Amino acid sequence: MSEDRDRTALALTGTARAAIAAALGVRTAPPPDSPLLDARRGVFVTLTIGSRLRGCIGRVDASGTLRRLLPEMARAAAFEDPRFPPLSREEYDRVGIEVSVLSPPERPGSPDDIVLGTHGVIVSAPGHRGLLLPQVATEWNWTREELLANACEKAGLAPDAWQKPATRIETFTAEVYREAGRG
Repeated sequence: MSEDRDRTALALTGTARAAIAAALGVRTAPPPDSPLLDARRGVFVTLTIGSRLRGCIGRVDASGTLRRLLPEMARAAAFEDPRFPPLSREEYDRVGIEVSVLSPPERPGSPDDIVLGTHGVIVSAPGHRGLLLPQVATEWNWTREELLANACEKAGLAPDAWQKPATRIETFTAEVYREAGRG
């Protein structure tokens, strides 16, 4: 990993960790700065303990700079993910942080254009929306069809809904930054 990428990873994961620490009343050193924090990009924050998911929340739209959105999404992943109880002070030192900075979503020409491990997917139909980050397909060793079916299920749709004309498929890429030595 290059020195610039290491510095950016430390700035992004450090910003997320500082937001969680502040919410828990834990003192922490301020994270380094990065020009990427001034970018208007979508962002997801994923929390893990060991290899187990502990929370994941984000926003696809670039409604603000990462400097504003990243702390908000970090707190949401730690305390508002409905799949988990709020992160406890006891878990704080064991939690690992991953920040995924998203590209704007695009419509692929066809589902065959989805590249596993490179593209995340958003599947939507009226009243339903499901998103899976690019790294999920490779972590679970899914095929393209399994990725789309799981995104449909996450959206509350039938697994084959991605094949229906009323279902919209979008793809995006993500620059993924992981916290060193935690999780």
